[in-house]
Amino acid sequence: MRRLAFLLLLVASPAFADSQQPPAPLANVQLKDPAQERQAQALMLTLRCVVCQGQSIADSNAEMAGDMRALVRTRIAAGESPETIRAWLIARYGDYVSYDPPLSALTAPLWITPLVLLALGAWLARASFKKRRRA
Repeated sequence: MRRLAFLLLLVASPAFADSQQPPAPLANVQLKDPAQERQAQALMLTLRCVVCQGQSIADSNAEMAGDMRALVRTRIAAGESPETIRAWLIARYGDYVSYDPPLSALTAPLWITPLVLLALGAWLARASFKKRRRA
């Protein structure tokens, strides 16, 4: 039984999570035109890695982020505007891929929750200060 559990853990190991495929051609190679590379870098910094979720695709080492970097560079080199590429990625992966999602029914909690937490913190701090003054 222990051997079976060990084998299952070994097979499910994160070491096997990435494929053995080489990275996409432009995943880690800059564009030859510096102006296009600046556009690509600026766009990549505003897009969230769908695997890491806390890093931009420019900073992430995830395979998916490399594929997204290659896609951005390929489309920039083909003459597409960063806004068009961004809109396509949002249509494909949803608003979550953007670090600045628009306000909608789905993203409202992302915008409202920090404000509610700040108000709650201010209310708790005020109550705490009032108790100290009375004592």
